[in-house]
Amino acid sequence: MLELDFTQTLGTHRLRVEANLPASGITAIFGVSGAGKTSLINAVGGLTRPQQGRIVLNERVLNDTEKKICLPPEKRRIGYVFQDARLFPHYKVLGNLRYGMAKSMAGQFDRLVALLGIEPLLDRLPGSLSGGEKQRVAIGRALLTAPELLLLDEPLASLDIPRKRELLPYLQRLAREINIPMLYVSHSLDEILHLADKVMVLEAGEVKAFGNLEDIWGSRVMNPWLPPEQQSSVLKVSVLEHHPHYAMTALALGDQHLWVNKLDSPLQTALRIRIQASDVSLVLQPPVNSSIRNILRAKVAQCYDDQGQVEVQLEVGSRTLWARISPWARDELGIKPGLWLYAQIKSVSITT
Repeated sequence: MLELDFTQTLGTHRLRVEANLPASGITAIFGVSGAGKTSLINAVGGLTRPQQGRIVLNERVLNDTEKKICLPPEKRRIGYVFQDARLFPHYKVLGNLRYGMAKSMAGQFDRLVALLGIEPLLDRLPGSLSGGEKQRVAIGRALLTAPELLLLDEPLASLDIPRKRELLPYLQRLAREINIPMLYVSHSLDEILHLADKVMVLEAGEVKAFGNLEDIWGSRVMNPWLPPEQQSSVLKVSVLEHHPHYAMTALALGDQHLWVNKLDSPLQTALRIRIQASDVSLVLQPPVNSSIRNILRAKVAQCYDDQGQVEVQLEVGSRTLWARISPWARDELGIKPGLWLYAQIKSVSITT
């Protein structure tokens, strides 16, 4: 576990963080430029020193201002991947990977190289690599130091869209197969949606929200970053069954289910889906003879007026689902907090 309770001032910027981050998975640090994202991981990595407070990693004290403890970066057992790969230009990829490699990682070298897909690159110099290839090598080099925590400071920011798409699957695979917690700094909603297990939202140096991706994404705190037409819900589901006759797959959502276009995934596979609020329609009674396959029983939690439309926050079991409707529809259906109704979602509108 990473325990954060510190205050740091750099020039006119003040950062105040108090949170306990998990010892596994990817925690995204999200916010606009100047929110304090990089300052946070620099403090964790030992590149800057908080003026007050403590930073503790797996019960090892990294910073404690009262006890005057401040471990240097090389003593923290933390890997750091920057926006630019910062590879040694005169070393081939193999030399870069072995530089600083912990003895305990020698047996993991081949597996990690395969996991990152960099075996064909081992005899090449960094100058001959694409941006995405350089970042994969930089991530491998950081992991081979046997860190207890990996910090990634917008590792895709300098890449074009094709290179970003190339690197994302490798990061997803690492998150599944490498048991090292990661702090992932980004201001890209798409990256966070694909990678994060938990999200910390920073605003002007303060923690605005922290929790599971699904909970934070479904909260009002994300509204400033999501244009009205992109308001959406992110839900954890699992593969329930594949239809015997039609190219459709059922996904379990609590004690209800959703049908989507057929997925090539085994039963019980955990997935994350996204549903646009504008693709959710509401009815007071379950429809008869409808082409819409997904009809969920839901309870209205809140209604918010937003730029001439109404954002309806629904409770589907313990999950949050958003619908975007017109004021006319709200008034005609009498939609208000506490009302039970049905949410209709077309199968083709659900993205995985």
